[in-house]
Amino acid sequence: MINYEIKSQLAKLLATEDLVVEHRNVPTACFDVGRRVLTLPLWQKASETVYDLLVGHEVGHALYTPDQDFPEGLPPQFINVVEDVRIERLMKRRYPGLLKSFYNGYRELVEMDFFEIEDEKLESLNLADRVNLHYKIGPHVNIPIEDGRETEIMKQIGDAETFEQVLDAARVLFEYCKEKVEQKKEQPQEVQSEKKGNVDMSSSDASGGQSEIEQQTQEESSAEQQTEQQTEKQELEVQTSKSLEENLQNLIQQDTLHNVYAENPEVNLDNIVVSNSQVHGELTGHFMSQLEPMKMTDHLGREHTYRANYDYVDGLFQDFKKSAQKEVNYLVKEFECRKSADSYARSAVSRSGVLDCSKLHTYRFNEDLFKKITVVPDGKNHGLIFVLDWSGSMAQYLMDTIKQLYNLVWFCQKVQIPFEVYAFSNAYNYIRFRKDDQYKLPIDHEDKIENQFVIDEDFALLQFFTSGVKKAELEKQMKNIWRIAYGVDHHTDYVIPGPYQLSGTPLHEALICLHKIIPQFQAKKKVQKVQCVILTDGEAPPLPVYRSYAYRDSEKMGTVHLRPDHSFLRNRKTGHVYKIPYSYSGFTSVFLEDLRQCFPKVNFIGIRILSSSEMRHFIGRYSEDASGELLKKARKEKSYVAKDAGYHQYFAIISSSLANDVDFEVDDGASKVQIKSAFAKSLKNKSLNKKVLNQFVELVA
Repeated sequence: MINYEIKSQLAKLLATEDLVVEHRNVPTACFDVGRRVLTLPLWQKASETVYDLLVGHEVGHALYTPDQDFPEGLPPQFINVVEDVRIERLMKRRYPGLLKSFYNGYRELVEMDFFEIEDEKLESLNLADRVNLHYKIGPHVNIPIEDGRETEIMKQIGDAETFEQVLDAARVLFEYCKEKVEQKKEQPQEVQSEKKGNVDMSSSDASGGQSEIEQQTQEESSAEQQTEQQTEKQELEVQTSKSLEENLQNLIQQDTLHNVYAENPEVNLDNIVVSNSQVHGELTGHFMSQLEPMKMTDHLGREHTYRANYDYVDGLFQDFKKSAQKEVNYLVKEFECRKSADSYARSAVSRSGVLDCSKLHTYRFNEDLFKKITVVPDGKNHGLIFVLDWSGSMAQYLMDTIKQLYNLVWFCQKVQIPFEVYAFSNAYNYIRFRKDDQYKLPIDHEDKIENQFVIDEDFALLQFFTSGVKKAELEKQMKNIWRIAYGVDHHTDYVIPGPYQLSGTPLHEALICLHKIIPQFQAKKKVQKVQCVILTDGEAPPLPVYRSYAYRDSEKMGTVHLRPDHSFLRNRKTGHVYKIPYSYSGFTSVFLEDLRQCFPKVNFIGIRILSSSEMRHFIGRYSEDASGELLKKARKEKSYVAKDAGYHQYFAIISSSLANDVDFEVDDGASKVQIKSAFAKSLKNKSLNKKVLNQFVELVA
């Protein structure tokens, strides 16, 4: 089975340039010089050797055949024959390893009689055919070439180094073949029968019309002329090239679906990102407005006075902030320890050039009398980008996820690491742009280009937090988001603002935006080492792509979903092509792998909060041991780390472990057994939290 993407890499390596290779269900290979796209047929019935031959040949055209029109009066077949000789010679010269592929590949084509010469007398073929055979399969078949003029033409073809020399040699070859055809026509013909030459006038009718014999003679003469013209045309064609092309098409699986090469669009972040100041300006205004008494009518028509009260939910926030300081301080301690250890490992001792007076008395036995200094290379500046899933499927775990996020934000704040937090949503624009039940589309997020992924008009990135605000302001902002997260899964006496309700899951749109967010963050915050933390449940549908179609004599741009196993994500900047699988999680993994190739110094970390029952499904997605020891260990430790999910590490944490209080508390009058149990539980939870935090710090330090 041919691995087409490996062959694509082969083509790009041979081309040594920013070449785009596509495998499609097309009859012949072609190269778009302007777009630098090499399209190769799906030669599914070809062997690896023949495929390498064909790829090497087509890359030769991509590298050496110029994009220009052929001169008039010179058949393209003759130019192609000579150009094939030149480009294959240049490819073998440039890549000696291709000699074996060309030799063995053409031998296989001879064995399959792809040139259709098995029953042919080779000496009867025109010189163009024999040139084609000599330079392609000469090592396997003895091709007759006459001494003299034919040998000279063969040498001129074999010596052509430039395309201009190819045209000159092709013109000489064509004129020679044409001359040979004319010579055949001038050869003495058999004397026509006397019956044809002497017409019996007695058979003519009285009106002077033609006799049956005359009519028959003219018809035979016309048929002979047509036959001669057809023969001349055939003799001036390169039949072996035509046979090879037709037989190569038999290697193509005709019923194969077309491959689609999808690409990420160039997004406009100005139309996608809702700034931190706008988000909290809207939220603060909304929550403030609900402090005013409002009259509401229930379903029975009874009127009530309503006024929001945030005391309880804000109290929960303050309690959590106080209790979280232990974990935050632990994170800070581990981070600083790892940074110090790393600095020590990279430190070097140098002589200062200044005498150390305390060592002067040792001059008899000590050559090192100079002071020394320890040089520690500057540590790298760190920065974190958080991407938060704001979808409906996160509802029951949103508060626990927010707690984890807040721990990390406070950690960044304490160690003065720049950070930004974005939440992806497609409810914000949908609700904000709805007016009088008439949906008004927001500004497009990207240009609509065929085979590029579609970014939904409703998609938005809400910038919840940024390290650019003051500490007191950040706490107010965190309190705003806490109120929403609590209200999602609890009954409250306040209303969550419509644009900030949970929505669908535009995870892949957010991953596409990271291609622009990451370099902008690095430049703005002047950081070298960036960690990207994505807090999500990981389930998002694949994105469609744009596809043009004809509608009433005009061309429109629509959308279409990709077919699994025939779709690829292509990144022109890195040159990588990724096969897109069928599953939702597989689609996400491909997007993450693409990000990792684009930003090799960035760690991509996934965090998912789930229930104990969901752990089996999570492990089963990334491991074959979903019901064995791995699952038992994960449930015991309340966590699991997947390393084959596209992320550098994907942390799955059972929500119950976060809900438990890690403090050692017992009631007054508790028995020894109860005290022992509470103490053991406390140690267990602390051990769990430290284990997960250790793995996280190891990545970001």
